[in-house]
Amino acid sequence: MINSDEFTKRLQKVIDFYGESASSFSEKIGVQRSSISHILSGRNKPSLDFVMKILTTYPEVELYWLLNGKGSFPAESKTIQPPDLFSKEAEQKTEPKKTTEPPINEIPSQVFKSDSSKQIERIVIFYTDGSFKNFENSI
Repeated sequence: MINSDEFTKRLQKVIDFYGESASSFSEKIGVQRSSISHILSGRNKPSLDFVMKILTTYPEVELYWLLNGKGSFPAESKTIQPPDLFSKEAEQKTEPKKTTEPPINEIPSQVFKSDSSKQIERIVIFYTDGSFKNFENSI
């Protein structure tokens, strides 16, 4: 459970860091000015939607730092270079898996079987080190 007073201090730190007023901050993240005012005064607690709007608009804000003060702000950019799976060296090193269980990081095919009228709006991937990536569909 998040500490509302501490969350309020961290939210104010984000607003100050970007040199925003509460009004301009609310416009940028797409919420009403009163929402910011009520959270900053301690009257209301932030919703998940509110938190996600901050994280989407300001990628330097880390989820765990914002919610419980763990981590850092602004976030240090972590660039992860994926291995080149199509190189000759990778081909030689790769051996077929000898297990009947699906790999832990494999996404089950049922996730992608859906109504053709539905579109994916957002995907959030959480890593074991506490970091995450937020992908939004721009279509």
